[in-house]
Amino acid sequence: MAQKSKTSVIVKELMMKSPATLDQNETLDLAEDIMHLGRIRHMPVVDEGRLVGIVSQRDLFRSALVTALGFGRKTSRTLIKSIRVKEIMTKKLITIAPDVNIKEAARQMVEKQIGCLPVVEGDRFIGIITETDILRYVAEN
Repeated sequence: MAQKSKTSVIVKELMMKSPATLDQNETLDLAEDIMHLGRIRHMPVVDEGRLVGIVSQRDLFRSALVTALGFGRKTSRTLIKSIRVKEIMTKKLITIAPDVNIKEAARQMVEKQIGCLPVVEGDRFIGIITETDILRYVAEN
């Protein structure tokens, strides 16, 4: 017999509030360091509290072509210090509101083949929900 489902869980209950963010004028080496050290796969880019983009590990891999072109580590590090976050960030964003059901958030991530959804309220960035947050919830409940 199926169990009664709990009341619907919404995005703001599982989202990470106040995640690490980047400024669009930061350099790529800083983004790479923060993401590597913090084991972060997605970093929102904000300008005065407004979401303007997102940088993912995928974006960093694409920009790592510099290394693939045969430059040494020191030379490639120097080159990524000259690249600004705004040059590689994804600007066309799919976002979600904090009061949306978590099932809808999961459906959007699967449909759009994305690993996270920035959470916005009005025009203000307030958090991020990732596939890991949803999987953790499912595993614990």
